[in-house]
Amino acid sequence: MGVKDISIDLVYLWVDGNDSKWLEKKQRFIVKKMNTVGRYVDNQELKYSLRSVEKHLPWIRKIFIVTDEQTPLFLNADQQKIQIVDLAEIMPKDILPSFNSNIIEQFLYKIPGLSEYFIYANDDMFVNADLDPSFFFKDGKPIMRVMYDPFIRCKINLKRALNIKINPYRLAIENAYKLFYKKFDVIYPIKDHHNINAYLKSDYKAVVEDIFKEEIQATHINRFRDKTDIHRMLINYYGIANKTGILKYVKRKESSRIKVHKTNYQAFIDKYKPQLFCLNDSEHANDDHRAQIEPFLKKVFPLKSKFEKSYKSFRFRISILSLCVLNIIT
Repeated sequence: MGVKDISIDLVYLWVDGNDSKWLEKKQRFIVKKMNTVGRYVDNQELKYSLRSVEKHLPWIRKIFIVTDEQTPLFLNADQQKIQIVDLAEIMPKDILPSFNSNIIEQFLYKIPGLSEYFIYANDDMFVNADLDPSFFFKDGKPIMRVMYDPFIRCKINLKRALNIKINPYRLAIENAYKLFYKKFDVIYPIKDHHNINAYLKSDYKAVVEDIFKEEIQATHINRFRDKTDIHRMLINYYGIANKTGILKYVKRKESSRIKVHKTNYQAFIDKYKPQLFCLNDSEHANDDHRAQIEPFLKKVFPLKSKFEKSYKSFRFRISILSLCVLNIIT
């Protein structure tokens, strides 16, 4: 099957961590002090990510934005290509609300109308070059870009021995490969490249609903990131082992991660010219660092997309509303 014969969708996971209503909800469920600002704060990245997609991936069939009772303020309600998907549409009510992306990601395949072939991104991921569908899929199989790391397990064990705190994100990846090894007796020396990934919906469903159903369901109680979480790398492992996915070690010119607290963003882009890049916020960044994000993105992606509200359209609607009010008064 050629890539021209398939429809490919794009799925985003997005949250506006600046929303007071959402913050109040989150606060009700926090049981211990956590520094999670960088994980939830909205720096307007989604707007610019969509600009990059419209410019470089025009062949995307449908864009789904998975969120928690929120809608991006900039979003043009008249466009038909984007669909907002609330968590309640894909997740059981008894585990909501959830503030844990590891858990939410386990339900992406349940999005109504989602294509068998889809790519998944966070809002801080951007396309920096014109890419064909063949960049993500070949012969009907997702190309699973990962980073080669033969020492990933040694690094985690060494940190344990030295009593160094291990990032829950890394623990989730470790849990995934340990779980896969237990069932399939194979370990892949790879880790997530932290950028846009390609998947088959059927593989997603097989992993979550069949092969690792009990183990995955046991983590659903984790409303926030937890050391028992299982990363979606489990789906990559399955695809590679089942030969329904194609393993590809990623190169920096294909996919790069830029850390927000290291603020020389443009120099990095100029040096490596990555086709995909992630502007990764974290607990290491502060407000001064984050203040530099939007000016940089506006410079890289200056042209508004059709997904954004038009000022002219807004002004026209205000004029029509004013005329209606005037007619009522007179």
